[in-house]
Amino acid sequence: MSFSSQVKSELAAVENTPCCAHAQAYGLLLFSRAFSFAEISMQTDMQQIAHLYHEGLLAQTGVDAQLTQSASGKYKVSVRTAAQREQVMHAFGHERGALTLRLNRANLANDCCMAALVRGAFLACGTLTDPEKDYHLEFVVPFRYICRDLAKLLDELSLAPKQLERKGSHVVYCKDSERIEETLTFMGAPSAALELMGVKMYKDMRNNINRKTNFETANISRTANAAAEQVFAIETIRDRAGLESLPEELQEVAYLRLENPEMSLRELGEALSEPLSRSGVNHRLRRLVSIAQETAPGLFQQKKTQKDG
Repeated sequence: MSFSSQVKSELAAVENTPCCAHAQAYGLLLFSRAFSFAEISMQTDMQQIAHLYHEGLLAQTGVDAQLTQSASGKYKVSVRTAAQREQVMHAFGHERGALTLRLNRANLANDCCMAALVRGAFLACGTLTDPEKDYHLEFVVPFRYICRDLAKLLDELSLAPKQLERKGSHVVYCKDSERIEETLTFMGAPSAALELMGVKMYKDMRNNINRKTNFETANISRTANAAAEQVFAIETIRDRAGLESLPEELQEVAYLRLENPEMSLRELGEALSEPLSRSGVNHRLRRLVSIAQETAPGLFQQKKTQKDG
C-alpha cells in the first residue's frame, strides 16, 4: 500500500459528529469526478472510500447510489436518475441556473466542519508522495473555481497552499514538510503526520552525517596532500644540499616530518624537543617548502607534478 493510501485509510476511519459527517460527505462529492445536475459520480481504487461516498450520500440525502466494481478492480459510485441528482444537489444547497459551481460554505455548520470538508476533498482527489522520496501533497480538482475556493479555505487556515494547472486539471499543492504535517494533522491523520516527521528527522540526520563525513574526508585529503608536499620538499633539500645545511630549528622539524609523514601539525609540535604550537610548526614547514623551491626549483617542481598526477 502506498503512503498516500495509508493516509486515506487513516482519514476514512475518522469518526464524525453529525455536522462534520455532512461536511465530509459534501467534500467527497464536490471534489470527486463529477458533481452536477447532469452527473454525480466518483471512481476510486479503494473500497473503503467508495463505501464512505455511498454511505455519505445515503445518510445526508437519502439517495441510494449505484456502487459497482470493474474487472480491473476500480470502484465507481454514481447517482443514476435525474430526480436523484436533483435531490442530492438541493441537499447541499446547489440550485439550477448557477453560472459556475462554487464551494457552498453553508455546508460548514461549525468551525470543526472545515477539517471534515478538507478531509473529504483529500479522500476524493488528494495524493501524498512518499516522504522518503519527496515532500508533496496535492489536490487535483476537476473544477477551476472549486480549486480556487479550496486554496482560499486552506490559506485562511494558514496552510499556505499553491496553485497550478496541469494537463487541464486544477491543482492545489504544498511542498513544505511542516505545512504538510499541519495539513495532515488538521484533516485527522496524526499518525501519518508523525511518520512524515520521523522520516524527515531521519533524512536530516543522515544528511548531517554525510556532510560531516564529506567535510572530514576533505580535511584528511588536504592534510595528506600538505604532508606529501612537505616530505617532497625535505627530500629535495636532503638530496641537493643536505639537511645539516638547515638552521637547527628547521632540521628537527624536517627529520621529524620525514620519520612521521602521518603526524598532524599539532602532534609534530608536541613531539619537538621544545614543544611548538600548530601555527609555529606550519610556519617552519612552509619555510622548508620555500627553501626547497629555491634550492632546486626544477627538481622540486618535477616531484610535485608527479605527486599531483
